[in-house]
Amino acid sequence: MIETLAAGARGVADDLSPADLLATIKASRDVENSEAARQLALAARWADLHPPESIHTAASFTVSGSQHEEPIAGEGAPLVAEFCCAELGTTLGITTTAAKKLIGHALELRHRLPRLWAQVHAGQVPAWRARAIADTTIHSSPALTREAAGFVDAQVAAVAGRVGSAQLDRLVAETIRRYDLATADPAQDPEDGYLHVDPRHVTVDTEDVHYAGTLRIEAEVDIADALDLDRALAHKAKEQQALGSLLPLDARRAKALGDLARTQTALDLAGGGADLEDTGAGGGDADESHLPAARAVVIHAHVDASFSGDTTVFGPTGRMENGQRLVLLEQVQSWCADTRTEVTIKPVIDLNTTLTAQTRKVPATIREHVILRDRTCVFPFCSRPARRCDSDHIIPWDDDAHAEGRPQPGPTTTSNLACLCRFHHRLKTHSPWRYAMVAPGVFEWTSPHGHRYRRDHTGTTNLEPPEPPDVAAPPGIPRPRRR
Repeated sequence: MIETLAAGARGVADDLSPADLLATIKASRDVENSEAARQLALAARWADLHPPESIHTAASFTVSGSQHEEPIAGEGAPLVAEFCCAELGTTLGITTTAAKKLIGHALELRHRLPRLWAQVHAGQVPAWRARAIADTTIHSSPALTREAAGFVDAQVAAVAGRVGSAQLDRLVAETIRRYDLATADPAQDPEDGYLHVDPRHVTVDTEDVHYAGTLRIEAEVDIADALDLDRALAHKAKEQQALGSLLPLDARRAKALGDLARTQTALDLAGGGADLEDTGAGGGDADESHLPAARAVVIHAHVDASFSGDTTVFGPTGRMENGQRLVLLEQVQSWCADTRTEVTIKPVIDLNTTLTAQTRKVPATIREHVILRDRTCVFPFCSRPARRCDSDHIIPWDDDAHAEGRPQPGPTTTSNLACLCRFHHRLKTHSPWRYAMVAPGVFEWTSPHGHRYRRDHTGTTNLEPPEPPDVAAPPGIPRPRRR
């Protein structure tokens, strides 16, 4: 198959001279930029169709969790109805957050950066560059007034948007000073300004897990603490080498840091019973067998398993539930191998069974079942982890059913529960969006405008037929000219 595709690619290339090929690529990029500019205009038009007035009703009270006005651009840009971002996102095949950002950039450009907006639609500035500038002016701290944003617009437009991120940051900083937008820091030392903020911190980046099963730690500590830590790590690294470790120095220092953390935790847990004199100067010769476990391993990993006769055989790789990252079975074994690690094995949940409760509140066992089945929020294109989501009754629970002698239409059962992040839970409850579970873990959604999507553990599928290749442009938004 690879040879066939390569032959096809060579056939196309052979039909064009190098100059013609470059001209074709440039024309393709011109069309891409034109369509991106048109998409910004359409996103702004979508916002115009969903002003705050569209969510106001004759009711004199507001239902908790219902839709509200959303400021998604800077001062002077119009507000929009919050839920409108969801349908635009599913139509484009992106998340609701990405759709909200697209609309916000369009409104920021049209209302606060009009020169740049005009240059985008004149083909002088690509949409992606204009969006980067709009994102900076939206999220400037302190916030830019409309007048200040206009100053940035004028400066950027003078060079047709050709500014880098560093230049843009300097321009925004100059604007903040020019318009006196910064507020005085009451904690700032008037003589030694560098002392007004304590720089000490220890940050563990739990979101960025390396494929080797490592995390990045960044810290800034007192000089004395840093030197003491450096000596302790050097001492522990030498101990490992003396005991036969063949790891490089950096790896041994990293392991030593973990050993220090677990030992210190154990000492704290031991309370006053631990005799500091018995630990030795470097901590390496102490008898630590009396110390309680210092690490409690909680691992949510999905590993394939099969049977070979009466023996269960696990696959060599699996997926960490956090971020769906790859994990090796050997890594899990090494994490649990330390002598002071407390390992609790929880029973495997059979996701093919149906669990039911008699109350509206979802019990922990059923919630765990639904989390493992759904893995993420089940709204189209949403990827928020299921453990940070709500457990939603697909068919709502009826509080009056029992009192009125009717069967419960929305029981608390795994076949009527799904994981929805808080925003999409509110969206489903307070808007015309509807969905149903057509198979365990498989959901079909219908948008307010009738678009249908299938969501399962592999992702989102558009159930609508593809649009015609040339869709007519709405009035006032011309189609880009093709060259």
